[in-house]
Amino acid sequence: MLYRGLADAVLLAHLAFVLFVVLGSLLVLRWPRLAWLHMPAAIWGVIITFAGWPCPLTPLEKHLRRLGGEAGYEGGFIDHYLTSILYPSGLSSSSQTLLGIAVLLINASIYGYFFYICAWKSARGNEKQRR
Repeated sequence: MLYRGLADAVLLAHLAFVLFVVLGSLLVLRWPRLAWLHMPAAIWGVIITFAGWPCPLTPLEKHLRRLGGEAGYEGGFIDHYLTSILYPSGLSSSSQTLLGIAVLLINASIYGYFFYICAWKSARGNEKQRR
């Protein structure tokens, strides 16, 4: 029971990380200092996605499930839990690459907006100081 609970906790942490990688830049708009956590997480997420590396949380979850008496599953976290939702059957690898690029563009656009706002506020603050 303990191992199953730990495996579920790893699963939830993994899902939270994936969501943070994809949508974390929206949180940065509200809490700018979060960028120091989101940028490395997003870079890591992009690298392991495009390189095809397994996330270290996947083997940990599988191991905990086996210790809890459950059968492990084949493939990675995305394959097992999210592929059917994120990538419907018949989706080509070039389409998957385009989806990865879309995630990059979404985050880059939000960060571009964030940096624009920061620069605008800074310029406005400098203008007020001159008066």
